[in-house]
Amino acid sequence: MSTVNIIKDPDSQKEDIPVGSRVELRSVTKAYANNSYTLLNVSLNIKKGEFVFVTGSSGSGKSTFLKLLYGQELPTQGEVIVDDLNVEKLRGDRLSLLRRRIGIVFQDYKLIPQRTVAENITFVLQAQGYTRKEIQRRLEPTLKLVGLLSKADRFPDQLSGGEQQRVSIARAIIATPPLILADEPTGNLDPDNSWQVIQILQKLNSFGATVIVTTHDEQLVRKCNHPVIQVKNGKLSRSY
Repeated sequence: MSTVNIIKDPDSQKEDIPVGSRVELRSVTKAYANNSYTLLNVSLNIKKGEFVFVTGSSGSGKSTFLKLLYGQELPTQGEVIVDDLNVEKLRGDRLSLLRRRIGIVFQDYKLIPQRTVAENITFVLQAQGYTRKEIQRRLEPTLKLVGLLSKADRFPDQLSGGEQQRVSIARAIIATPPLILADEPTGNLDPDNSWQVIQILQKLNSFGATVIVTTHDEQLVRKCNHPVIQVKNGKLSRSY
């Protein structure tokens, strides 16, 4: 995987972002035990450095699509490819290494209540064996990027919903992944906070990261003018 140089200037995150990931689905079907299908023989290419919205009604398969990309769900048929790796064939350490290259932003934030903003953002790096010096080097520019530098010592219950979602984004991006998956990141937010979250994701995309966002907010999609993948009746249709 190609990368650019590690940053020296704490006011800039750009040089820390690896070149974006390429995503491909090859004749993918995802079926469940009750014979229901969320995806049915779909193929798709998302290029490195793209920003793509995934839309569809509740239960259409938007979240399943993202889960296939990081191996939480496996296809019933077909292949899911991320950076030339067949996700279904990855096990153990190889799957863990792929997941380290994917930042995931959840709708419900998934923050640890007993940990501060800074601790919530950095605990994954600690688990991966990053040095304290490297964690601190990454923390400040990440906090600046999401506008939370002054709230590093706050706890989640001291933050607004929009701020908690920005902590979730910071946690997802501090390891500078080339692929960012955001599952309904604005679903619990008002329009102003929703737009702020999308602007952060767009900035990361401008640095080179590939960004895939699921949403049901059609007004937000129209405002952004990015490519859209619609999930409907097990099929994917793409518009530009």
